[in-house]
Parts: sequence; C-alpha cells; structure tokens
Amino acid sequence: MIDSELFDQKKAAYFTLGCKLNFAETSSIGKALAERGVKRCEPGEKADICIINTCSVTELADKKCRNMIRRAKRENPNALVVVTGCYAQLSPEEIAHIEGVDLVIGTEQKGKLIDLLNAQSKNKTTGSSASMGHIVHTATKDIRTFTPSVSADDRTRHFLKVQDGCDYYCTYCTIPRARGRSRNGSIDSLVRQAEMVAETGGREIVLTGVNIGDFGRTTGESFMDLLHALDKVTGIERYRISSIEPNLLTDEIIEFCAASRAFMPHYHIPLQSGSDDVLRLMKRRYDTALFRQRVEHIRTVMPDAFIGIDVIVGTRGERPEFFEACHDFLCSIPFTQLHVFSYSERPGTMALNIPYVVSAADKHQRSRRLLQLSDERLKAFYRTHIGTPMRVLWEHTERDGMMMGFSDQYIRVARPYDEHRVGISEVVSPQKFDPALISLTI
Repeated sequence: MIDSELFDQKKAAYFTLGCKLNFAETSSIGKALAERGVKRCEPGEKADICIINTCSVTELADKKCRNMIRRAKRENPNALVVVTGCYAQLSPEEIAHIEGVDLVIGTEQKGKLIDLLNAQSKNKTTGSSASMGHIVHTATKDIRTFTPSVSADDRTRHFLKVQDGCDYYCTYCTIPRARGRSRNGSIDSLVRQAEMVAETGGREIVLTGVNIGDFGRTTGESFMDLLHALDKVTGIERYRISSIEPNLLTDEIIEFCAASRAFMPHYHIPLQSGSDDVLRLMKRRYDTALFRQRVEHIRTVMPDAFIGIDVIVGTRGERPEFFEACHDFLCSIPFTQLHVFSYSERPGTMALNIPYVVSAADKHQRSRRLLQLSDERLKAFYRTHIGTPMRVLWEHTERDGMMMGFSDQYIRVARPYDEHRVGISEVVSPQKFDPALISLTI
C-alpha cells in the first residue's frame, strides 16, 4: 500500500543518460510521482528523492553514470537515491556499492518503481540502514514486462515508447542483456497514449524503442498496423520513426510514410559499418547491397528526406582495408548526416573473441574522417533548402535570443524568439544558412 505522506510535498530530481527511450521512461516516472504529490526540483533546490536512469552502451557511459550518481548525492545529501536503467540491470552490485545509493532497480521492476520507492522510504524513515544499496533485480531471461512510457518534457514534441528489448545479438552490443527480449504494447494502448498527447497540446510524436521494426512480438500485430492506426489520430501533426533496422524498413513502410498524412520524410537507420566483412563479424542481418537499396528507395519516393545513419568505427576486426571500404560505401550513398560512435569493448559480448584490435589513435582518426564527411553532407543539405518554403513547428527552446523549430524534413530553422509562436506550425522560406547554429534562419 502506498503511504501518501511519504510522497506528499516531497521534491524530486531526475537524471537521465542515454537514448530517447530512457528520457521517455524518466518522464513517465516523473509523472507518476507528480500524481502522488512529488514536485520536480527547481534550480538550486535540494531534492528529497533522486531518480537516476542509466545507460551502459559504452564504458564511457558507465563512467558517466557513476559520476552522475555521486554528483546527485553530493548535491542532495539527504535524498533517497534510486538508480535504474541499463547499467543497473547489467551491474547492480557495482552500483549498490557506490556510497549514497539506496535502491537499485532492474529492467523488469522499473514499472514498479513507485511501490519499491515507497517501501525503501519506509525503511529509511524507520532508521533501517545497510552498507550498500538494496537491489531489486531479475535475470535478463526473465524480463517479460512492457512498461508504457511517453515523455512530456517538451510542449510540442513527445517520445512514445512502442517497443522494448531486442532479439538481435550483435557481437558488440549489451542491449539484449540490459533490456531483455523484444516486446511491445498493444496498438490500442499506444493509440490511446497518442490521443492523450494530442489532448494535452502535443503536436509531434517520435516513436521510440530498442528495435521498433520488430514491433508485434507479444501482441501478434505488425509495425505497419501500428503506423496505419497512429496516422489516424486527430491532433497529431507529425510522427517520426526514431530508428529502424534496415532489414525491417520495408519498401511498404517507406511508401506508406511517403503517402501518409503525418509520417515525416525523416529516417534514422543504423548501418554500423559499410564493410560487408565487418557486418558479418558484427552478426548484423543485412549487407551493404540491401542498405543501399533502402536508402535509394527513400530518395526515389521522398527526394527531400533527411536520412541519418549510425556508424561504429574501430570495432574488433575492422582492418584498415575494411574501414576504407566503409568510407567508400558511405561516399557512394545519398545520406544526410552520420552519427559516429567509437567502438567500446563491453564485458560479456561476443566481439571480445575477435582477435584484431583497433588502436585508440586509429579509432580517433577514423571517427574524424567520417565526421568530416557528415559535416559536408549536412551543410550541403541545408544549403540546398535556402529559400525553399517549408512547414516549421516552433519549439520553446531558445539559443542566443533565437527560437528553434524543425521542418518536416528535420531541418532546424531559427528566428528571433517570440513566445506566442511556440507550438505553432507555419510555412516559412528561410533565407540563409547559419553554420554556428547549424540552422536555416529567417
């Protein structure tokens, strides 16, 4: 039973690392606590509760999480500190031994955080103490629950979690162990969440998950069924697909989005390597020929589409000639922007059995080359749209006196700040490119 007195008028601070899925989940946790009387800390206020949602995609992410936990406790010395997320699932005892941590919650129990926090609050109130944080954790093979989440931190854009977990065991990745098997909410439940976003004034929804193209594993539905249902929700002007595997991004999906009312010409596709040799080492489920076909088909039906691509450099086995093949492949396809990551060795992954190791210096050099290529493509994409009429949805974000918005194609547009335009969609014709803001301006 929830003890309302333990929550009423308390203040909470939220710390999130990692993907948009984590931010959606943190937002939902914050909403659940707010419904019980917990207020979000204002700048400078001390928190009674610290919720830390962690990432573990790289060794650097683990380090950032540890630093964030220590910082949260240092800044809020009397707070009850709760840690959840991927790092909490993979290394619960390591986190529990960090001084000041009260509660470590695994992936399966994340949806029960309020009940667990309630129990832990009672223990702390009655003076119960321990030398390490209390761990509530389930083995990865037993993770079954899909916890609904939708972010509400922006007045215009929301992130809707439609899927969780992954059945793909790529050799470099820990996410299947951190998130469990692929699972999803029902289409009816997700449509209801989208309708609630519209009712609260949300205009744009980004579909998030770990492997969203795999949607339907637990409900027998399909990702296409979901897209059709969401496209009919009144009040939502835009949907974006956050990231989808190339083998699951079918021509049918591409063509539906091109003809749909609200799905935007904006794709984020993980390539990871442009070398077929490296893709085989990674145990990816496609080759460069299929990836090229997907990108070129998008360009055929949506010539102005924004195409973002994830690439990892320096994975085990990426010999110099394989990286050159990757670079040449990327130069040959019509993408807009690269998201470049340096490979980080993760305990327990199959990649550690691959003998060829890339030096840190080579990883850095390869990353710089791809980032330079990305910069050239992105700026060229922006410049080709100078003077082009585009529909922009203005957001509340302010930078140097300018407000930001995004076009359908995910082109950032800036104009002098005007709070009355927040949440307004209008057609504009930007007249110049601002390289400092990476935006078009009017």
